[in-house]
Amino acid sequence: MMVPLLEVKDLYVQFSVFEGELKVLNGVNLKINEGEKIGLVGEAGCGKTTTMKSILRVLPTPVARISKGEIIYKGKNILNMKPSEIQNIRRGEITAIFQDPLTSLNPVFTIGQQLGDVIKYASRYQDHLDKKEIFSKSVAALKETGMPDPERILNNYPVQLSGGMRQRVCISEALSTNHNLIIADEPTTSLDVTIQDQILRLLSKLVEKKKMSIILITHSLGVVRELTDRVYVMYAGNIVETAQTTTLFSNPLHPYTRGLMNAIPRLTGERIFEGIEGRIPNYLYPPTGCRFHPRCKYSTKECQEIFPLMYDTGNNHEVACFLYKEELN
Repeated sequence: MMVPLLEVKDLYVQFSVFEGELKVLNGVNLKINEGEKIGLVGEAGCGKTTTMKSILRVLPTPVARISKGEIIYKGKNILNMKPSEIQNIRRGEITAIFQDPLTSLNPVFTIGQQLGDVIKYASRYQDHLDKKEIFSKSVAALKETGMPDPERILNNYPVQLSGGMRQRVCISEALSTNHNLIIADEPTTSLDVTIQDQILRLLSKLVEKKKMSIILITHSLGVVRELTDRVYVMYAGNIVETAQTTTLFSNPLHPYTRGLMNAIPRLTGERIFEGIEGRIPNYLYPPTGCRFHPRCKYSTKECQEIFPLMYDTGNNHEVACFLYKEELN
């Protein structure tokens, strides 16, 4: 049996605010194997970024609190690690690409200074590279992302670059030291559509070339369909369905997943796309039972009172919905 590279087990996260406690993550479970590309999809506000920040241990404390769960990386629980161990994990094992490259890059340092520091202080290179080697690796990292004239770019500041170029710099930082796992959190949100496609395909190609694993967090089902091996669908702090990408798109089971699929406009004009009525629940007072039941047309009394477990429907396809409980019994 294959041991996952990373496994999140029964993760609960709360945020303390003036009104009370926001119960955001409500028992999240996911895993990723070495060399695997997985997608994490769902509406804005469903807990995708909170999951990512929990893995990296960068949640704002003491506002955020992990009340329960484990995050196992290579057999060790990240939540029990010392600060020095977490720092080493970030330097050489797990890295992230964030939504907005302009806020990810420091405006007062050149690209060369920032990319050079990433390479210099990576755990596998630390104290072993001179300035010439760091410069050479920085140029090579930018070239890999198709950046034109990388030697000149290293002397530029972030504000002097376009959005697409800044995101290529962020990808260069993430890939320059061959981390084992990349978490890409909506990495093309601030870019136009044509540049989005270029960046995502480039990222997928480089990850595959370096045999790295990636968690791609996105709203776009089209992106997930093209670039991932397996998908997790998240709603209001819960994983509601997971399957191989081809299986999920050919046979979506959860009413929420079906709703997301039906909300995609069809260029063929076959039908008008449908939205999902309602909105993400208030995390101060989340619904009892299945958190999707207030928006679900199949909702029953059982859904309103009991939290659904994940049911395995075969072919590594799991769904958290009572509709499939009877079929499997």
